[in-house]
Amino acid sequence: MDATGDLRSLLISRHYLILARADDETRFMGYLRLAASGASLPLWTWSATRGLARDGQSAQPNTTSAAGAIGFIAEIDGPGVFVFHDVGHVLEDHATLRAFKEQALEAIQAQTLVLTGADIVVPEELRGLALLWTLEPPSDTEVYRLVSETMEELRTRHFAEIDLPQERARELAESLKGLSLPEAQRLILRATLEDGRLGAEDIPRMREAKAELLAEDGVLSLVPTQDGGLDHVGGLENLKGWLTLRGRGFSPEAKSYGLDPPRGVLLIGVPGCGKSLVAKTLARTWGMPLVALDPGAIFGSFVGESEARLRRALNAIESMAPVVVWVDEIEKGFAASASARDGGVSQRVLGGFLRWLQERHGDVFLVATCNDVESLPPELLRRGRFDETFFVDLPGPAERQAILRLHLARRHRDPGSFDLATLVTLTDGFSGAELEGIVVGALYRAFASARELEDGFLREEASETVPLSRTRAEDIARLRAWSQGRSVLADRAVGSAEG
Repeated sequence: MDATGDLRSLLISRHYLILARADDETRFMGYLRLAASGASLPLWTWSATRGLARDGQSAQPNTTSAAGAIGFIAEIDGPGVFVFHDVGHVLEDHATLRAFKEQALEAIQAQTLVLTGADIVVPEELRGLALLWTLEPPSDTEVYRLVSETMEELRTRHFAEIDLPQERARELAESLKGLSLPEAQRLILRATLEDGRLGAEDIPRMREAKAELLAEDGVLSLVPTQDGGLDHVGGLENLKGWLTLRGRGFSPEAKSYGLDPPRGVLLIGVPGCGKSLVAKTLARTWGMPLVALDPGAIFGSFVGESEARLRRALNAIESMAPVVVWVDEIEKGFAASASARDGGVSQRVLGGFLRWLQERHGDVFLVATCNDVESLPPELLRRGRFDETFFVDLPGPAERQAILRLHLARRHRDPGSFDLATLVTLTDGFSGAELEGIVVGALYRAFASARELEDGFLREEASETVPLSRTRAEDIARLRAWSQGRSVLADRAVGSAEG
């Protein structure tokens, strides 16, 4: 059921108090006007600046306070829908909160109070009486309609030259997914004002502008995907094979076959061994945008702020589908040690995230990485949160050689010109990041000597590097012990260094 039909059903079924969580007031009121009209109910609106007014008419005197407006409504002997805008601060006043409750309890049939706000929550006093309704993000159809209507208006009024065929207009609409309709329209208008035209060259700029908007509160950020896809990840053959197989689950053929799209993977293991690189290359391989979710940025200082930030972020993610979501070092944002000292905020945020993991809609694939599994809440490790849990260990000999070859080739050196067999032996217990560091460090040595890169420079750099497998041997041993029987090895072989 669409938003209009849903609201109309609520009005007809005599819900006397609705709390509407809506971050786009214009869009919400459009739906509600249609719903009220379909239910043959007059619509009234209230704001703190204007007061209470019948829709399209002048405001009533002495109704700029919510309490005054409620008093006026109590005298109306007839049906109606009464919308109170931006009531978050109003509900903090106990007397006003009580007035809303009494009005809802005593309301005559076909009278409904609708309280709106971008981050509205149901106060404890209204639980069991109020219904919480959430305005879903704009659908693909709505975003494309906005793009088409805005382009037509710009063309008709001669505000801008439009050079965007239909297929590119759909691509433009796709680039705006995740934003509210007003935000999307502002980006289109801003692009046309810069040079007086709207064309295909504006689409990458739209994506950049959207990334800036999403990153405003620090919770979400669009991440550039890694060139080359999964083929540019050395080793991790089991994991790459699993991802390649599951990636086919997003196709229409898979859905017709009865397969649900894959949901996510948890990568636990040694730092510097390619867990984050997998997220960046996977998005490129699957042709999806990559969005980073920072759980630590969710937490705010005001009551309800953290939960609201999480809701906004998850709604934006779902509206951008198909999308790969990357949560790096997830244990830092959802640590098991988070206690009730924060008033239960950590537990509520974790609970909201877990519900989303179970119930999320659309083609959203989550890649979560973890370096310290002992800090993870047990709830995150339960079966069903992720499709699979992989353990990413130090690379084995064949994987180390593959990683070294990749980094040499990436820096325009022929891997066949080097004695990689000896270097592989010297680097037992090295992580992928440390192997890259050896190549980079050796290049600096060669450059400083005004010579071409040689085996000697690589061996010298390797001999002077102290790998993580020595400095954190106990931590790695604990990770390996935990992974036994709890996860799948990401690689076919592992490094032999055990500290």
